[in-house]
Amino acid sequence: MDRDSLKLYLVTNSTGFTEEEFLEKLEGAIQGGVTFVQIREKERSTREYIDIVSKALEITRKYNVPLVVDDRVDVVLATGADGVHVGQEDMPVSVARKILGDDKIVGATTKTVEQALEAYKQGADYLGVGAIYPTTTKVKTVLTSTDTLKDICNAVPIPANAIGGLNKDNLGVLKGCPIAGICVVTAIMKAQSSKKAAEELIQAIDEL
Repeated sequence: MDRDSLKLYLVTNSTGFTEEEFLEKLEGAIQGGVTFVQIREKERSTREYIDIVSKALEITRKYNVPLVVDDRVDVVLATGADGVHVGQEDMPVSVARKILGDDKIVGATTKTVEQALEAYKQGADYLGVGAIYPTTTKVKTVLTSTDTLKDICNAVPIPANAIGGLNKDNLGVLKGCPIAGICVVTAIMKAQSSKKAAEELIQAIDEL
């Protein structure tokens, strides 16, 4: 897994957007510097999920940006997406790996060194670690300290990204953490211009 591709990782949230607006936001974000996309659609039916991922893939492929699907291995298989991202309550990494094979990306969310080591052992390609700050996207937020984030980065040989309430103004807390990049939802999806928001985030990451 190429560390550089994780530099600015967008987790999408299409709530409140028409499909056209959502896809425009996605393309703008990639034009602004997003290097990796995870489509996360908790509320959609399977058919709608497959449809939106297929349309998003047309955009990400154009820019050569990997696209993974949150939680749903069936949607990955149905659309040919680049992989899946699983949380601690989703399908185990080892099962996702077995179903998808070695050519697909499998990412995992972890909050502790133990979880990180387990995900690595089971075949994860990268980790999302957090939440660093409280988030508006998930109600139950368990916060992860930057010390734990550093410990996780040092414990596993696969790249790790910080996630949770991050925006261009609060990345300073990550200084000195050997992360591959950051994951954001609101900082891009709620911005007036997703392209400008992504550009500002890239600048803030570079300043780290």
